[in-house]
Amino acid sequence: MNFRWLAIPLVLLPLRAAPVGTRLKDLVSIEGVRDNQLVGYGLVVGLNGTGDKVQTVFSTQSLTNLLARMGVQINPTLILVKNIAAVLVTANLPPFAQPGTRIDITVAAIGDASNLQGGILILTPLKAADGQVYAAAQGPVVTAGFVAKRGGAGGGTSQTVNHPTAGRIPNGAIIEKLSPSIAPEGRIKLQLKLADFTNAGRVSSAINQRFGSEGMQPARAENSALVLVDTPAAYKGKGVEFLGELENLTVETDLPARIVVNERTGTIVMGKDVRIAPVAILQGNLTVEIQTTLNVSQPAPLSKGQTTVTPEVNVTAKEEKARNVVLKQGASVEELVRALTAIGSTARDIIAILQNLKASGALEAELEVI
Repeated sequence: MNFRWLAIPLVLLPLRAAPVGTRLKDLVSIEGVRDNQLVGYGLVVGLNGTGDKVQTVFSTQSLTNLLARMGVQINPTLILVKNIAAVLVTANLPPFAQPGTRIDITVAAIGDASNLQGGILILTPLKAADGQVYAAAQGPVVTAGFVAKRGGAGGGTSQTVNHPTAGRIPNGAIIEKLSPSIAPEGRIKLQLKLADFTNAGRVSSAINQRFGSEGMQPARAENSALVLVDTPAAYKGKGVEFLGELENLTVETDLPARIVVNERTGTIVMGKDVRIAPVAILQGNLTVEIQTTLNVSQPAPLSKGQTTVTPEVNVTAKEEKARNVVLKQGASVEELVRALTAIGSTARDIIAILQNLKASGALEAELEVI
């Protein structure tokens, strides 16, 4: 059997990456579809002597009122209880939450209790800004911190990790009343999470391209943060289906040129397309070190001399040679950071240089320091 090889020319064509869009649900929020904050006042019981002290009078008053509703009459001035703590309970009520649904809650001490570990929250009503009760909370408190103590005859030592006076109760509240959310009908208002005129126009264009027709454009950009959308006639009575299709539309977003730096941690976050005008950077370090050494002079044995301490101060100055970086037209921050890293600059050096570039007007981006 004879084999014959054929030479087939192979041509490699450059592949162009397709633009990646962002889902509309990640860009906007719908007006009326939002969380509502809840707050309540309650008591945590079952603490191991780490509750509120005598000077926190409202915790004993709350306990007295609680026991009175259960048929036990006591005088709050005659009791001393260290196993209870007055707390504030907070939660977020999701939109369209139905009665019977459970949500997470956060518990935080408001008195002088030192630890909520092992405590149980007693039934606490949670109210919204309108003063109505929307949920009821109760359950064991889970703290992310703890207190370790070691006692003794002469006192003791203790170590505290994280915050033992605040904790969470997963699924600790039951919704009792329907969430006051407004179902969007007719005209829908889309609120951009980051206001931008370019993105508002692109969102409007994407919606009109998908749902528009001749003489009918359902979307209109009102300003940089708001897009108005009229529900098409084909989706009358089908608001949920229309919103579901809206959320899955993809839009090519335009991000502003921005650099975010954190001077405390030396962290720099920047975009790849941030440009720098032609500039020359000259950097040098001057280090001054002052050291003090204490010399002790001891007298001879059996002599009447005294021990003396004399300080010896040494001053050392060291100046490094200046390092320079020259950037040409169209250089990016990525190239700048790469060049500065190559000459041994630290993250804090780069932050200082970026601040100087912004002050000189050579940095074509927003510089945000947090």
